[in-house]
Amino acid sequence: MPYQYESQSLNGKNVILTGGTTGIGRSTAYRLVAEGANILTFGRQEQDLQEALQEIQGAGPGKIQGIVADQSKPEDIERVFRESDSRFGALDILINNAALAGGSIMDSDFAAWDEIVRTNLLCYMHCSRLAIDRFQAKGEGHIVNVGSMSDTTRDAGSDVYVATKSGINGFTEALRKKVSEQGIKVTLIEPGLVGTDMTARKTPPAEQPQKEEQGKMLRAEEIAESIYYALTQPKQCDVVSIQIRPLRQAI
Repeated sequence: MPYQYESQSLNGKNVILTGGTTGIGRSTAYRLVAEGANILTFGRQEQDLQEALQEIQGAGPGKIQGIVADQSKPEDIERVFRESDSRFGALDILINNAALAGGSIMDSDFAAWDEIVRTNLLCYMHCSRLAIDRFQAKGEGHIVNVGSMSDTTRDAGSDVYVATKSGINGFTEALRKKVSEQGIKVTLIEPGLVGTDMTARKTPPAEQPQKEEQGKMLRAEEIAESIYYALTQPKQCDVVSIQIRPLRQAI
């Protein structure tokens, strides 16, 4: 008898998405709401949050809600999860996505490194622990960690950022081995160069569409599609990692 492929539906799934106000997070929120997922997201800036909520609401049968919170602050992260408990009840999916750009230790000081490490790495760890605490009660759940292929390229002048993304890679793999027997999936998504606000300093937004057409830069929507793919595979399948780069980015 031929194998009957049965992807999982996201309809009615409850999701916490970090950094859903811009870039990859915003595109991911739009994609998942279109498939019926209910999302709670957060960001630091009220204006970005409201613009994202206005754009995404109505994208599909799902719902999106948001609050202003700073993921570098443990108390804010814990508040987000309490809000999720109150608004949605059971949590099904955590997407760790939000991050700050970081250059070299030679061009910054301890305070800058501290903020980037807390935002880019410790937040992933804190959110994952809070999510797993909730997943364990029902014996299933899915964590998606958005990393970066910078942990492979390790470009000069980006050592602070590379340190956090390399940390996410190792953290994700080890955590997956720890929790998979409990029915919890942990997936790593590693994009190459993507046209977002984070890359605007090196490639202005006006130049990004041309780079995308040339295959030198990805669109945020393409990363959102990778996340959607990982989340909708059959229950018995665990997508360990996806690396996706622009066709003409040398890595």
